[in-house]
Amino acid sequence: MSESTTLARVIVRQILESGITDAVLSPGSRNAPLSIAFYEAQQRGLINLHVKIDERGAAFFALGLTKSTGRAVPIICTSGTAVANYHPAVLEASHTNLPLLVLTADRPASLRKTGANQTTEQARIFGKAVRYFADISGSVYPMELPFNSLQSGPVHLNIQFDEPLIGDADETWLDDLTIKPPTVFDRKSPGTFHTKSTRGLLVIGHDRAGLTQESVRVFAENLGWPIIAEDPLSFKNAISHASIFLTSTKIRSEVKPDTVIVIGRTTLSRSINTLIYTARKTIVIDPRMATVDSDRVADQKFLALPTLQVPAADSDWIATWSKLAERSAKEIADLDRWSEELFAREFAKQIPSGSTLFVASSRPIRDLEGFAIPRDGVSVYANRGLAGIDGNISTALGIASGSSQTYAVIGDLAFLHDVNALTDSAQTELRLFVIDNNGGGIFSTLPPAGVKGFERIFGTPHDRDIAAIAASFGVKTSTISSLKELSDNFATPVTGFEIVVVKVPTREENAELLKTIYSKMESL
Repeated sequence: MSESTTLARVIVRQILESGITDAVLSPGSRNAPLSIAFYEAQQRGLINLHVKIDERGAAFFALGLTKSTGRAVPIICTSGTAVANYHPAVLEASHTNLPLLVLTADRPASLRKTGANQTTEQARIFGKAVRYFADISGSVYPMELPFNSLQSGPVHLNIQFDEPLIGDADETWLDDLTIKPPTVFDRKSPGTFHTKSTRGLLVIGHDRAGLTQESVRVFAENLGWPIIAEDPLSFKNAISHASIFLTSTKIRSEVKPDTVIVIGRTTLSRSINTLIYTARKTIVIDPRMATVDSDRVADQKFLALPTLQVPAADSDWIATWSKLAERSAKEIADLDRWSEELFAREFAKQIPSGSTLFVASSRPIRDLEGFAIPRDGVSVYANRGLAGIDGNISTALGIASGSSQTYAVIGDLAFLHDVNALTDSAQTELRLFVIDNNGGGIFSTLPPAGVKGFERIFGTPHDRDIAAIAASFGVKTSTISSLKELSDNFATPVTGFEIVVVKVPTREENAELLKTIYSKMESL
């Protein structure tokens, strides 16, 4: 009997009994006891085992799966650098309170600092990014895994496996399981929000602080204030194009709010944050203030949606916001030149109801925020914990694995950053749109634009054929460069995994178009 095999079976059995339905494994030698145990569980129909060769992509895939299913997902890897490759996704999970169960295989502690192969200090390697850590040796089996800690973010179990790593072939250890439904975290309302303000504003961050779309919708309806939503595809009553018309200093002075309620984080638009800072009073609602955002500043802070005691909003206040939305919508509707902005407007309009969407950081998510007409019927996800462009394809694949009719929009650099994810893309229902402007388009809209050496250190043109790269992985690929081609693309349902390369004008042309649009806001 292998002590390592017994330890792995104890851990996997508890995972199965907790109600976890999916696990993501990266092959390795030291994690063989866990790999075999999870495989045996899959063979009995007890878990869906996803095998991904690259640990960084595997962790982001699990992150996407967690987003779409709402359930904890274990990720399993061998020792050494494999563990470090989990770090970006663990940080993203930490800043969004997502339940990644990180199972890292290790050699016995006695081999640390001895020059043993593939041995480093894995204990507490993720630092404060995890909610719970345990360094488990083969001589002490965990009596109860810390599933409750997963309710507020990732958990790391570093498991020391000694030789022999392969045990007996007996599968009776999977008999007589008692599988429970997964625990649902239910934070009680922390109190009541009182105000006499009739000129308030509700700003909803893109990930809604992890709160459900329905709960935020009901809260917004009861509040009755104008709504600015970083994700306009989830809140049809939001003010259209607010991030665009608020670039006007004149308009911001006209709609200076008395009180602002912010749900989650506002991470996309300087114009919106500038308006928030002008408010007399700011209220923040975000469960993450109990974990990673403990120094968040506001006049009042709530860890959950409070009950409301508010008067009706001033009718003139409501009318002012509505007029601004109508006037800016007319300007946006006049866009007829193929561009990233036109793509965003039409993509948001045409994506079918009932679809799932992943949006990458940088320009794609900002374009959808600014140019989409508010609607509902789409489940929208993004990695806004740290807003990185790493792991975006993997995250989209993970979301698609837990959804149906899934779309994604990413930039060309995000595509190249995670291109190895295409090796594990089979049997996925996902249509991935890649905005190809040959480089870091967002930098052309930021202060570094025009500095000496801009193209080399910011613009970073890649000069690569995105379609050819995708095709080399055996992925179905097409290219579009017009509104008609986009509409034709939506005429067919998503079947399998495919990549659509969206060819758009240069980054410089795009920056100039944005300046033109912003200038028109001054005359609304």
